This record gives sequence, structure tokens and C-alpha cells, in this order.
Amino acid sequence: MERRDFSLQEKKPKTSGMEKVAAFIVDKRNLFFLLYILALIFSVVASGWVQVENDITTYLPADTETRQGLTVMDDNFTTFGTARVMVSNVTADTAAALQKTIEDVDGVYSVEFDATEEHYKGAAALYSVTFDGTAEDDVSIAAVQGIREALAGQDVYIDTEVGQDMSAELADEMGTILVIAAVIIVVVLTLTSRSYAEVPVLLLTFGAAAVLNMGTNFLCGKISFISNSVTVILQLALAIDYAIILCHRFSDEHETKDTREACIAALAKAIPEISSSSLTTISGLGALAFMHFGIGRDMATVLIKAILFSLLSVFTLMPGLLMLFSKKIDATRHRKLIPQINFLGKFDVATRWVIPPVFAVVVIVAAVLANNCPYCYSFTDLVTAKQSESQIAHQKIKATFGNENMVALIVPKGNYDAERAVLQELEACPEVKSCQGLANTEAQDGYMLADAVTPRQFSELAGTDYEVAEALYVAYAVDHDEYGSVLSGIGDYKVPLFDLFMFLQDEMKAGNITLEGEMQQTVDDLFDQLNWAQVQLQSDQYSRLVVYLNLPEESDETMAFLDTIHGILAKYYSGNTYVVGNSTNVKDLSSSFVQDNVLISVLSALFVVLILLFTFQSVGLPILLIIVIQGSIWINFAVPTLQQEPLYFLGYLIVNAIQMGANIDYAIVISSHYSDRKKEMPPRQAIVAALNEAFPTIFTSGTILAVAGALIGRMTTNPVIAAIGSCLGRGTVISIVLVLAVLPQILLIGDSIVERTSFAMKAPIDLTRINRTASGNMRVSGRVRGYVNGVIDAEIKGTLHGTLNAAVTSGTTIEPAEPDYALPQDAAVWAQSYTEGEEV
Repeated sequence: MERRDFSLQEKKPKTSGMEKVAAFIVDKRNLFFLLYILALIFSVVASGWVQVENDITTYLPADTETRQGLTVMDDNFTTFGTARVMVSNVTADTAAALQKTIEDVDGVYSVEFDATEEHYKGAAALYSVTFDGTAEDDVSIAAVQGIREALAGQDVYIDTEVGQDMSAELADEMGTILVIAAVIIVVVLTLTSRSYAEVPVLLLTFGAAAVLNMGTNFLCGKISFISNSVTVILQLALAIDYAIILCHRFSDEHETKDTREACIAALAKAIPEISSSSLTTISGLGALAFMHFGIGRDMATVLIKAILFSLLSVFTLMPGLLMLFSKKIDATRHRKLIPQINFLGKFDVATRWVIPPVFAVVVIVAAVLANNCPYCYSFTDLVTAKQSESQIAHQKIKATFGNENMVALIVPKGNYDAERAVLQELEACPEVKSCQGLANTEAQDGYMLADAVTPRQFSELAGTDYEVAEALYVAYAVDHDEYGSVLSGIGDYKVPLFDLFMFLQDEMKAGNITLEGEMQQTVDDLFDQLNWAQVQLQSDQYSRLVVYLNLPEESDETMAFLDTIHGILAKYYSGNTYVVGNSTNVKDLSSSFVQDNVLISVLSALFVVLILLFTFQSVGLPILLIIVIQGSIWINFAVPTLQQEPLYFLGYLIVNAIQMGANIDYAIVISSHYSDRKKEMPPRQAIVAALNEAFPTIFTSGTILAVAGALIGRMTTNPVIAAIGSCLGRGTVISIVLVLAVLPQILLIGDSIVERTSFAMKAPIDLTRINRTASGNMRVSGRVRGYVNGVIDAEIKGTLHGTLNAAVTSGTTIEPAEPDYALPQDAAVWAQSYTEGEEV
């Protein structure tokens, strides 16, 4: 008796390290509940600390001209808010009267309008309005509202960046999208769940992960409006599988174990499985971090953090929720609502020699089309499915008066002759509508602000006594250490008007010069105008020239003319000149896209292949899976080419990485089930069974990701976000179709490739075993491992009807025998096929 007890103790399995971790999490669930409550409260508060960057140019590489030029411009100049206001269906007289109405609005600095076609065309009037403040200042925002009120009753359209809070608008849109997506997600989870009570467990787990991720975004500093808006929905779509895997594991274990033991066993098995599954998604997102364009690193950081919080919630929060809801889960179990898809499996088997060649042709064509995808790098003119009021106004004004494409030229301060020459050359170009700088801004009576004048000319211009003008020039020369001009005769001394006026203003502020009466009032008005010009056109180090082009923001002609501008600047300046605008932004983005495109494609595929190599221990299988998903990516981005619709480049870069990292999971699920099933049954039956087992997972994750993408694409007004959503939704649907209707055929005919390229660790050679092959009817007694109508590794004693191809232990008896019962039809077919060497 004692010996039997000792024997039982020896056979009792030891608790693994993973089981100990799982037991701790399950048993300490109340502690984890408390920690999550505290963390969630903190995250809700901390979410208000997150800063959002709406300017996409902030993420340009630091060595690009646009980034450097914008930095210099922001540090040295003030850019006042502007608006293009169009009033339709008005007469010329009414249009002229409305100019005064707009000018009278508080916060409006100036209104440009005349009778030319640039401002009045087809009963529509266009007013170019400049405000007293920048686009973010309250005075400008109030002025826009004042214009709306002043023009109430008119058919008015206002195209402006003033008061445009992209983050707030996106937050409102994403809130609506999330509500609709939540309803759809509940329906999908209900269909794929085994118990109705599993749904709230899944939603609570995901909700906690989402809040934790949003609450910790402040640790990243500023995050982009893209990451801030789409992360929640992408997190749900990409990570919901992890919770479903644990939930199903718990249900399986709970059939034979009590609640606690089932939860521990499920968690111990799910942790390595889920961690492995997440690696492909994380690796795809990780490829984004290597982009030269900083938006990739921003999105990679926020989304990878989101995946990690999802894993953390599934591993540490969900087990406690399963324990808490276990009775409800048991009480609300229901039959499977997702049907079997035997028909699809049979179709795949029947077409295994037809579909792969067709797929190969389609992929080649799609790769060529995707390579010719009409990418765009400016989203100003992109039309989204849903349009905001500002976008509608922009399209209306563009259709009537055309686009306004402005670029700023930043040059070293002080060389007015060079500025004048640059402006004159540009004005002579047919590509230029107009340009402005101090050198061509009129002061009075034909004199420009940058013109150098003598004391006599200044006295005539300003209407002052010559002696006063002469004294002012002497003071200016002394202040600038130009004593030679005073000694040689001040009458021939020339000073640029702008510099002289600025000096006069400084002297008056210091009390060194005083004026009286109308002269003081005239000079004060002049100073207001000069100060306005100075903050926009000149700083202590730089001058800014503003050029309006007759070209679109994005075209080959525009890119060529930017080179022409650089050539003109090079004639007069040796360095430190910048050309800044939406068109230069396009040029820099297109340059970085070429590198980022190759980088993302190669790295995302490479990372996934490496993970699959170690997962499946085969070279051939990862290649087969990558071919299918890469094919889906090419087909996805062949669509814009066929539709001849421009695709914003970020949509390609981001979706390329996400589609490779996330959709590859669908292929992995089918391949894993197929590999397992093929050990028990013929390949053709195994693929049908694998599809049935994998379909609920693919249906759940794929539907959620596709629906999320489609909703984002159709319901947001932001062109960047809409492009990402549309591409992601379409790409996911294509991936699902390919893994269900193409991958099975490839796996069937590629079995030999997978087996030959396998590098799985071989078991130590057992010298007591020999390989035996036999067929027909035989008696077997002993240890057999190999194919006996499937894989077998067992002690056998009995009669075998079929084919034997296995390693048998020496001493095992195998001898012919007469059949003593009928072989099942399926097994007979399998044995016959195997004997005849047919590939199955």
C-alpha cells in the first residue's frame, strides 16, 4: 500500500512556472481589481494632459527644407489669419457694398476686393480677408463668426483655417463612429461567443485596456491627431482576438474542471499562445517606427503601447472577470451561431489546381497597378465621403475662382537690392500670379518701402522741412556709425525708407524726437502700417517674400517651378534661403515616401517572416503565407489605380504595415489548424476541418477590423484619417477572401515544399526502432509510430486494415492476416490513395 502511494506521488505532474503565475493572478484577482480601479481613475484624469499635434509638417525630418524653413518662419515672423469669403448670387453693386460690411466687422484688418475676375465672376464675389490676429487668436475666431452674422441671409462660403480645431472635430466624429462600431462589435461577439455572458467580459477587458492606453499617452509628449483619433478603434480591432482566445480556452477547460482550476489552466495555456500571436502585429507596427517621416514613429509608439495594454488586461484583469461572471457564463451558454463552411472547404479542394495559377496572374497584375498608384502628398483638394462645412466652402470657391497656392521665400535681411531683383524676376514668370515683399510694397507717391532716398526726397515725400529731414539723417548716420556720410555731405546720403521710418519710430519712443498736430497723427498711422508689414515681412535676421502661384499645390509643373525659384534665389544669395509652402511640403514628403515605402514593405515582411520561421520551424510555410498577404496588399492598392483616384500616401504606408502585421494572423490560424489536423486525417479532409475551426476567429477579428476601417473611411471628414480607414477596411476584406479562398489551395499543393524546408528539431535516433512499410490486412502487436491512416504513436495489439508506413520498435510483430471485418469506406479510400502514391 505504501509503495502504491509512493508510485502515485511520483506520477503526479509537477506544477509548471506558467501555472504558478496563472494561479497567483487568479487567486489575487481582488487585488488586481483594486489596482485596475486606481489605474483607470488616474488614466481618466491623465487623458486631459495629452497634447495633440494637428500640424503634420511637424513630423517631417529635421533636415528637410520645409521643416527648417517652417522653424525659421515660426521663430521670426507672425502669420496673421486669413479667409477667402465667397458670396454667391449677388450683383456687382451689392458685392462692392458688402466689402464695407465685412471691413466693419471687429477683428478684420483688411478686405481685398475689386471688379476683376479674380474677385467677381458669374454673379459670385470673392473677398480676401486678413484678420488682426493669427489663426488661433480669439480676435480672429470672433471675426469669422462676426462675418457670418454680418452676411446672414446671403449665400456665403468661408474657407479659412481660423478656428479650425482638428482634434475636437475628430474627437466628435470618432465618438459617433465608436458608438456605431460598438453596436456592431456586440453583435459579432454574440455570434461568435459560446455564452452571452462572455460579451460583457470581453467589452470590460477591452474598455480597461483602451482607457489605460489613452491615459498614458501624455508620456509620449505630443501625439499626432492621427494617433489620437484612430488608436481606440484600431486597438479594439487588432487586439480583441487575445480576449477571445482566453475566453474559449476557459470554456474548454471548464468542461472538465471547476471554475478556478479551469481559469488557471486556460490562462497558463493562453499566455504563450496569445503572446506569440501578438508578435506579428507588434512587428508590423514596429516597422512604422523606422520611417523617416516622424508620423510613423508616433503611430508605432501609441499603437504598440495599445497592444501591450491589451495583453496586460487580458492576462491580469480578464481572469478575475471570468471568475466573477462564471455562473452567468454557465447559465447563458448557447448553441454555435456561426455555421460550418464545409462548402468552402470542398470548393478549395476541388479548385486546388486552378485557383493558385489564377492568383499568381492576379498578383502580378496587381503589383504592377499598385506600383502605379496615384499617390498624393497634399490633402487640401481630397474629397472625402463626408464633407465638413469648411471643405464644402473650399470646393465651392475652388470651382469658381480656382485654388490659391502660396509659397514663402525666406532670405537674409538687409539686401533690398537682391530682394527687389528676386521679386522682379518672379513677377516676370507666367507661373506667378503675384508676389509681395518690402521691396515692392508702396510707401507713397510711387516710392517702395525698400527704396533708398536722400534727405531732400524724404522731406518732399513726408511733407516736412528739409532741415528736419537733414537732422533725422544725421542722427541715423551717427546711430549706424556711418560718420563718413556726415562729413562728406549729408545731402547725398541715401537710406531705405523702411529703415528710416523704423529708426524714427524708435527715436520717438525714446523721446528724442517729437512731432505735433496732424504730422503726429499721420506718422502714427504710418507706423501702424509699417509695424504690420514688419512682423510679417522682416525680422532681425530674415526677410520674407510671399509668392502666389498660378499652379496647383501638387503637379510636375509645380515641382519644376520650385527648382526655378531656388535657381533665382541662388543668383543673389549664397545660402540660408528657404522656400516654404504646401508645394514644398509635397516635394519633401514625396522624397521621403520613396525611401519609407521600400523600408516599410521590407521590414514588415522581414519581421513577420522571422517570427513565422520560429513558429512553424519551416522556411517554405512562411513564404507561402507572406505571398498571400502581400498579394492582398498589392490588390488593395491596385484599386486606386483602377479608379484613378488619388490616394494620400500615409494611407499606404500605415495600412501596409498594419495589414501585413495583423492580417497575417488569419493565415497563421488556418495554417496552424491544418498542420494539427493533417496528423489525424488526409490533407484534403484536414483543410476542410481547419477552415471550419479557424472561421469563427477570422470572422470575428476580420469583421471588426473591416467594419472599423469602413466606418472611419465613410464617417470622418479628415482626408488623412479617411484614407487610412478606407484602405484598412478594403484591405482586410481582401485578406479574408484570400486566406479563405486561395491559401487552402496553396497549402494543399505546397505540402511537399513545407515538409522539405522544415528544420524542426529531430527526435534522438532510437536504435531499437526500424522503418516498416506494409499494406493490406495485417496483425500488429507492439509499439508503432507513423502513418496508419493518419499519425499514430501507441501500443497496438490487433488487426490493421489499410497501409502502414511507420517506425516500429524491435520486437513488434507485423504479419499478414485475413480481414475479420469490413474496412470503413473513407479509410479504405485513404489507404488505397496512400498506397498508389496519390497526393492527398
